Amino acid sequence: MLAPETLAPFFVDTPREVVDALARHAVERAFAPQEVIFLAGAEPRGLHVVLAGRVRVVRARGDRQHVVHTEGPGGTLGEVPLFAGGGYPATAVAAEPTRCAVLSRDALLAAVAAEPRVAFLLLERLAARVRGLVARLDGLALQGATGRLAAWLLARPADRTGRAVSLGMTQGALAEELGTVREVVVRGLRALARRGAVRPLGGGRFEIVSRDELRRAAEE
Repeated sequence: MLAPETLAPFFVDTPREVVDALARHAVERAFAPQEVIFLAGAEPRGLHVVLAGRVRVVRARGDRQHVVHTEGPGGTLGEVPLFAGGGYPATAVAAEPTRCAVLSRDALLAAVAAEPRVAFLLLERLAARVRGLVARLDGLALQGATGRLAAWLLARPADRTGRAVSLGMTQGALAEELGTVREVVVRGLRALARRGAVRPLGGGRFEIVSRDELRRAAEE
């Protein structure tokens, strides 16, 4: 059982009695970095609400895997098998220390019966994810790997100088985010450096030398 205040920030505009009902049936679980939260094909245990940390949802083929989507605090996982049946369509892995609230199917059904707006909340989150997946597919289909890398660097938060960004992950993990392999990421970073768009600073950090050049690379 969770304190209702733990779930309340992620169920905005939901009546307090519904949040209370969800909290009564929720179990909090903690995951270490790189720990598997659930495996593709496994029987669903319930809806996961990310309370803290970050989760990467990945699909594997052979010895390669790619990221389908990532979820931070407030993100939800496991809706598809919960409502459509079958196993999880992908594997969820904690990218950093992560805490999740796990809500059983029965708890969600009771909450929806008590307050239909809960169903619309879940539908809104699913719709937002579909929108993100469509944008991701567009990027994979229309952009080369170096273009996707450039766009990803442009979206990274800069340090206090406003010029340096950190990859925030290994080059292998970044390759999975971009739907490619580590060797292509390495070549892409070198190509962007040769173009004068970025300059390596070491430790996975890069100075954005020219945002205009980085934008041109992202549009190619």
